Amino acid sequence: RSFPQTYLTWLRSLSDGDLGFSVTHNTAVTELLWPRARNTFVLTLAATTLAWMIAIPVGPWAAQRERAWPDRVAAATTTALIGIPDLVLCLALLLLAARTGVLPTGGMMSAGFADLGTWQQVADVVTHAFIPVLALTLVSLPVLVRHMRASMLDALNSPCIQAARALGIPEPRLRYRYALRLAANPMISLLGLSVSGLLSASLIVETIMSWPGLGPLLLSAVLARDSHVVVAVVMCSTVLLLG
Repeated sequence: RSFPQTYLTWLRSLSDGDLGFSVTHNTAVTELLWPRARNTFVLTLAATTLAWMIAIPVGPWAAQRERAWPDRVAAATTTALIGIPDLVLCLALLLLAARTGVLPTGGMMSAGFADLGTWQQVADVVTHAFIPVLALTLVSLPVLVRHMRASMLDALNSPCIQAARALGIPEPRLRYRYALRLAANPMISLLGLSVSGLLSASLIVETIMSWPGLGPLLLSAVLARDSHVVVAVVMCSTVLLLG
């Protein structure tokens, strides 16, 4: 059939919740996709939360000490992290985990996961997720810190904050109650961009660190030319990005 006919057939099957059949895995794409999408979503959500929890205090802290040693340390650290490729960063963290032996070097759970208790299973997943989450956090953290610092500097130099300072409002209250709230407005639009960047970076991190997410599934499907799986993974990534 022609391409428009094939595309319309796929859209009709998509409306029924049918994403096709995976020849490589010998199963329906839907059953294969949703567990992987959940794992990617958990990894991205944890990294996004951690990155913002670090960037929100560090950015204003560096802005309040502009051109002092805290600001220079933050600038040097973010510059170094931006200059390191994602692949090199992941391999360095894996090497560190392998040398120390404290954290697992891949996967999402241990071999005897089913025999563990509830809290032990949670601790096991958190232990396995520590390095991938740390890698994704370090990938997105420099951009967030720099944007937060720039927004805080603009807020501190704005006319309304200058007027509030002239009225005698104490500096700590001025910074954390008014300036920080004013600086948070431009950062809201950055949230969607940071999530999209983490989704693209998570494909590399998951593949290198054997995290059972969309990344390894997409790579194996491309290598095996499993078109239904490739289309489903791309569509799922797009939905996560738009959401």
